[in-house]
Amino acid sequence: MRDRKRILGNLEELYREAFGRAEGKGDDEHMARLDFEFQRDQLLLEIGLDLRELLAAMESGKDGEGKTTSLLEKAQAIRKLTRLR
Repeated sequence: MRDRKRILGNLEELYREAFGRAEGKGDDEHMARLDFEFQRDQLLLEIGLDLRELLAAMESGKDGEGKTTSLLEKAQAIRKLTRLR
């Protein structure tokens, strides 16, 4: 499994390259759009990585409730985690 830092670093590198190209062309609108898209994608990626870590912890029994392997139990844990309060 790829490390969280490596994944986020790859995302940042992709956006920096695109931002640099837009900056070189003087395209302020494109630079602003890329900045927003980077922040949005970073947030979504971090949520996905948090879910991945939650499921990995459940699989190894680190959640304090014993080992959880059922797909239904994993779905219930994700639902509980994401429920608006």
